[in-house]
Order: sequence, then structure tokens, then C-alpha cells
Amino acid sequence: MSDLRISRRAALAGASAIMAWAASPARALLQAAELDVPASVDALIAKMTLEEKAGQLNLMAAAWSGGVATTLNPPSSGPSFDGQLGDAVAGKLTGVFNGNGAAMARRMQSAVMRESRLKIPLIFAADVIHGHRTIFPVPVGEAASFEPDLAERTARVAASEAAGAGIDWTFFPMVDVARDQRWGRTMEGAGEDVRLGELFAAARVRGFQGRDLKANDAMMACVKHFAAYGAAEGGLDYNTVDVSERTLREVYLPPYKAGFDAGALSAMASFNEISGVPAHGNPWLLDTLLRGEWGFKGFVVGDYTGDEEMIAHGFAKDSRDATRIAFLAGVDMSMQSNNYFLHLPALVRDGDVPEERLDRSVRRVLAVKHALGLFDDPFRRIDPKREKARTRTKANLAVSREAARKSIVLLKNDGDLLPLPRTGRKIAIIGPFAEGKHDLNGPWVVYGDNAQAVDLAEGVRAAAGTSNVTVTLGSKVEEPLPGGIEAAVAAANAADVVLLAIGESENMSGEAQSRTEIVVPAPQQALAEAVAKTGKPIVVVLKNGRGLALEGAVKDAPAILVTWFLGSESGNGIADVLFGAYSPSGRLPVSFPHDSGQSPYYYDHKATGRPAPNLTEPYRARYRTTTNTALYPFGHGLTYGVIEYRGLELPQSMGWDGTLTVSATVANTGKRAAEEVVQLYIRDRVGSVTRPVRELKAFRKIALAPGASEKVTFTLRRADLEFIGLELKPTVEPGTFDLWIAPSAQADGVHGTFDLVKA
Repeated sequence: MSDLRISRRAALAGASAIMAWAASPARALLQAAELDVPASVDALIAKMTLEEKAGQLNLMAAAWSGGVATTLNPPSSGPSFDGQLGDAVAGKLTGVFNGNGAAMARRMQSAVMRESRLKIPLIFAADVIHGHRTIFPVPVGEAASFEPDLAERTARVAASEAAGAGIDWTFFPMVDVARDQRWGRTMEGAGEDVRLGELFAAARVRGFQGRDLKANDAMMACVKHFAAYGAAEGGLDYNTVDVSERTLREVYLPPYKAGFDAGALSAMASFNEISGVPAHGNPWLLDTLLRGEWGFKGFVVGDYTGDEEMIAHGFAKDSRDATRIAFLAGVDMSMQSNNYFLHLPALVRDGDVPEERLDRSVRRVLAVKHALGLFDDPFRRIDPKREKARTRTKANLAVSREAARKSIVLLKNDGDLLPLPRTGRKIAIIGPFAEGKHDLNGPWVVYGDNAQAVDLAEGVRAAAGTSNVTVTLGSKVEEPLPGGIEAAVAAANAADVVLLAIGESENMSGEAQSRTEIVVPAPQQALAEAVAKTGKPIVVVLKNGRGLALEGAVKDAPAILVTWFLGSESGNGIADVLFGAYSPSGRLPVSFPHDSGQSPYYYDHKATGRPAPNLTEPYRARYRTTTNTALYPFGHGLTYGVIEYRGLELPQSMGWDGTLTVSATVANTGKRAAEEVVQLYIRDRVGSVTRPVRELKAFRKIALAPGASEKVTFTLRRADLEFIGLELKPTVEPGTFDLWIAPSAQADGVHGTFDLVKA
């Protein structure tokens, strides 16, 4: 049990914090960053006891939840449903998360609105990460589409389904820039690039919140994890982050800012510390930056027991101390620890927390409940009939299939092995993911069911018939299967082509699933080597939630598809690409390194004073066995067309207050229609702060018929050339810039230079 006594040092620190807050010039600025609320909200706050106020800042996991939900968070000994219902009526909690649908929500809300003293509606939240009942590709896979509009549409579908089930609030989007593929939570975000991260963050917020947050098909978004969780040392979940403020502002913060600018009304504090200060106890991060500098008007929720975990960090003495620190730092609402309800009233009575601060956080929470329409109609999203009507409709599944095929990345297609003909060839599907209702939806799915998803064999048989398709597992995911390799070799020998379905299982990616070696597991690699020796053409169908280091027969296969975890329509989406119903258009949002030991690897690294263009020059910035490049870089992906870049049109200079219009012609000289993601990169050759070797500034996805070409034009402004300068503020300097219009971060495409000129 935590020691509830407070030390003299802690008491003095608390008193100092109160005085500092009262005297701070930031106080007025922060008070301005609040949602407008009706006078009735302040009148309600005036009636509340300290315990009722603390209850509005206390969020707990639903006691009545689905089986999946209980496995996604650390176990805790919570109350029974009847006990939680009593807590809700007594005003001890603001709402619950990951509950069991509209029926549960109706029982709880009915009890609160009928029996509680103040009749403050509950808020219902959930981890709706990449779908509710209809499941879409994992977010990093969806980012491979390079279509933010697609992400907005899938979020819209997810919001409609989830809101139909009584859910007001999702803990998404996760916008952490992930540059170390060992980190399991890579699968939750948009990958390694800042610009791509910004665009997908904003799109997902718009999709969930819709045009009217009070609509019964809209739900509040939560931008997480604030901040820089993706920079965890060693790619280890929950680990320390230590970055400069410049790197924080230039790399990690922009996607959060984009999400808040798009209208997100909640933020979630991250588990990590930043430069020695846990995010849950960081007033610079949560108040000075988020509210003061950015003007954020919503509320900040802690992550699951994140306030309590400051004790293990060595930042707080006990639960009471952790509560004081988190609350004064700017965490408005505590999740799952129950600390705010247990300790905030006493902290206020003892003078360690100003009641004005408590009232302000309560006002934020009530203002958001008002914005969600809960005070107007506490049951606006709670309708069991609507829940059923919106679930897994034909239209929703069609969007899932579209998202699945648009998320697939064709890494390699030697000899134009793909697309496969629908008839006339015997197909052997081999591998642990060849068939079966498992590992289809992907990690972080609370309400979806793998049993309802389409597996690879189903999709292939639907497209190519059943008579010419065989299925052989060959191995388990992380263990050999007795006799498996022998059976797989026999199946390969009897076929014309092999679909090798290998990669990661759902429990190898996601939260708490960091990996030291980002490779295909050894039993599957052995399977691949054995099948390759048959000499039959192999299409690797890779299942993964992160960038992988491919080896041996997997790396050498003539065709490789990155299929991530694609959700409800997995098998159909893959079959669409395999048989040419859809020409692959996905591009990598994360780099695939040559070797695990390169981690963290990302395309927009610095050149260093000793760049390594090849393996022949000694004393260069490279490992002994590889250059500082990727096997498959960010932005890479092939189509079934043949794409050429030519005809760069680039002015020699750009005026200080002007714009630069640049264009190139992109042609499809192949015999099949294609979609190409045309990418614009720059490099600032000389700066007062060293600049990356390339930075993505814009991209366009275009459709090209066989033999067609299109002139693709981009416009740059001076703001597009800014970086965080020596004064830790955005700046730009005259000078020479390299520019590429290219198909990836490592491809030349067409390349030229221009000068930014200051008059």
C-alpha cells in the first residue's frame, strides 16, 4: 500500500506551485484557452462537493466489458458492474471505457440520470483504433495508402459504428512519429515521417469528429500520446525519451499540433518521460506549450494508471504525491488509478491544490460533455437498434476492402510475376497465415472479431476458384510444425506458384511488443529457405505491423507484398492485388532496413561529417557490412505499370516573399493501369543548424492509364523551407536547396537545385 503521508519537501513544493500559479502571467493566457460553456455549467460547479468534482475527473475501465477489452490493459481488481453502477450514481466517476455496447451504456446512463444528485451525464470512451466492428488496416498500414482522405473516411465509418454503440469518445489518433521499428506501437501511427504524420493526424480527427460533434454518428478524438512516445530509447515500450527541444519541436510535436488544429478536444499524456520529467508530471508540456502556446481548449486525460506510475519513475513519493504532481502539471482527468477521486479533495482541503484549479479542470470536462451534446440528450448515442443497424454493413465492408487493397505495398516484382492469372495455374498457399480465422484484424481491436474476417485462402479461392488452390501451414508462427516443412515442400513441388504467407502474429506487434530483432521468426525463415529450394516462383505475402529486416529466401523472393494487418476484408483485399483487379498503389510509411542493427533507421537522417555513399571508403558513417541506407526506403512501392519520371521544370530561384512552382512529367510506359505516389523532397544544403539529407514536403497520388503521362506540379512557399533554428523558433535562411520529384526517399527521380533569395 502506498504511503499516504506527505513529506515536508512535498508540502513546500505544493505550496510553491500554488503561489507560482497565482502569480504567473501564463495564468490569464491559460484561462483564455477554454471552451465556451453556458452559465449553467458554472452554476452546476458551484453546487458540487469536492468529492463530486473529483469524480468528474475520474475515468475507469468498464466493469461490464467484452472479453477482448480485458486483455488489452494490465489486470486490476475493479468493482462488479453493480458496484460501478453505484459509484456512477454517487458521482465518483465521470465515465467508463471499453464497455459492452449500447445496452450497458443505457443501464448506466439511465441510473445516473434517474438517481444521482446532480444528473451529470456519463461519458463513454473506447479504444477504437482502426475500426469498431468493421475493422480497417492497422494505422501504419493505412498510412501506406498515402491517402489522408481514405483515413478520414475509415474514421468516419468507425465513428458511425462506435457512436451507434453508445461510445462518445475514442482514444485515437495515435500520432507518435515512429523511427525505431523495434517499437511495437509503430503499428498504431503513421510511420516515420513528419509531414505524413501531420496529414493523417488531421484527417483522422476530422473523420471521427465529423462536421457536428453533437451528431449521433460523431465522437470525440483524442490525440495521443503526448508527447514523443515514439522516441522511446531502444524501441522499448514505456521507456525513457531524451531529445533536444529542437528535435521535439521539429520532428515529434508537429503531428500533435495538426491533430489539435483539426479540432481534437482531448489529449492523452504519454507514459514516457522527456529529458527526466514524466509526461504526466510535466507542466511545460501540458500547460505552457499545449495550452499557453498552442491554445488547446479541451482536456488532458492521463494514460492507464500513468499518474500512479510516476512513483515507479522515482518522480513521486506515493499516490497522493503523484496525484498532486499530475494535476498541477495539467492532467485534468485520471484514468484507472482512482487517485484523483481518492486524493484531490484532501489536497484541496489541505491547501496543496487550489480549488480554482480543480474547478477549471471540472469546467473543461463539463464543457466537452456539453460540446458532445450530452447535457442536451444523455442518450443521443445510446440506441441498441441503431447499434445493430450500423454494424458491418455492406457499405462499411466495401470501405474496408478498399482500404485493404490501397494499404498493400508491392516491394518487388521481378519478371512481372504479379499479377497472377486467375486460371490455368496451380497455387500453393504456404505458411502460418495461409488460412484460419486468426491474425487478420491486427493488434488493438477491442470489438472486432477475427472469426468474421476474410482470410487469405478464402480471398484467393473467391478470385481464382477452389480446384487449383492448396493450403499447407508449414510451420507455426514462432515454432516449427512437426512434418511441416516436408509437407510444404511437397505442396510447392505440386504447384506452379507459391504464395508464402509469413510474418508477424497479432501478439508480436502493438503495445508492449517491442522486438530486439525485427526479422521473420526463425521457423518461418527456415520454411522459406526450404520452399525456395524447390525452384518454384514465390510471392511473399508479408504480415507485419512494422518495418522488417528481410533476409535470405524471403529477401530474394521474386515478388514481395507487404500486407500489414488488413482487417475485416484482408483476404479479399490481397486477392484484388494478387490477381490484378487492383494495381498496388501503397508506399512504405516506414523504412525497411538492411539489418535489425541499423535501428533506429529513418530516411531523413543527417549526413554527418563523413557520409557513406558506398562500402569501399573507410572511416565513414556506416556499419561494417552496410551503407547508411534502407533495403526498401520510405515512400517505396511498385505498381503493375512501368513508371518514368522526366522533364523537371524548376526555376533557378525563389523570392523571399514569393513562391516556387516546380513540375515534372510522370509517365506510365507499361501495359497496365497504375497509380503513382509522386513525392517532393528537398534538402537545405547549408544551414545554421544541420539539415537532413532529404525531407518530404508534398506528394500527389495520380492514376495513369497504359501509355499515359501527366505533368505533376507542386508549389513551395518560404514557410515550407523553415526549420527550428538556434533560438528554438521556426526560421528560414537564404541559400541553395536540392529538390527531387521522385518515387521514394532514396530514388533520384528528377533532381535539380534552386536558390532562396532574400532581396
